[in-house]
Order: sequence, then structure tokens, then C-alpha cells
Amino acid sequence: MEIGELVLDGFRADPERVSAAFESELTRLVRLHGVPLAADGPLAADALSGLPPLPAGLSARRLGQELARAVHEGLSGHGEVSR
Repeated sequence: MEIGELVLDGFRADPERVSAAFESELTRLVRLHGVPLAADGPLAADALSGLPPLPAGLSARRLGQELARAVHEGLSGHGEVSR
């Protein structure tokens, strides 16, 4: 899975720590649950929208984890996928 860019507005967390936590948690979720929207073959998505809001004030690690969970939910059929 390749994610080109994550855009976070309104957060003051260290982007490198957020990225590391995001990658680790998303890898764990994909290994555990797969990517349901890709069950019928490769999936190329330009954007995910309609994801649950993330609370401000989280640590970089926690923000990365919550963001990964939201993205995985989007790739599991929740939210809208733009192709």
C-alpha cells in the first residue's frame, strides 16, 4: 500500500512521529484485517473523505494511530473513496 500524502490541519504534533505511528498502526491493521475494498483486485484511490473527526491535542503517537484507524475504516468501506 502506498499513501502519497496526508494533510492534517489544526494539529501541532511532530509530523515525523505522526508518520511513524501512522505507518506502524496501518501496517498492523492491514495484516490483521486486510483491505476489504481491495478484495476483488487492486484498488487505486485518489482520496478518502467522510472519515471520523480526530480530536485535537493528541500526542504525535496517538494521532498517528487514530489517523491510521480512520484511514483503514475508509478502506474498509466506511466514508467515501474517490478513484
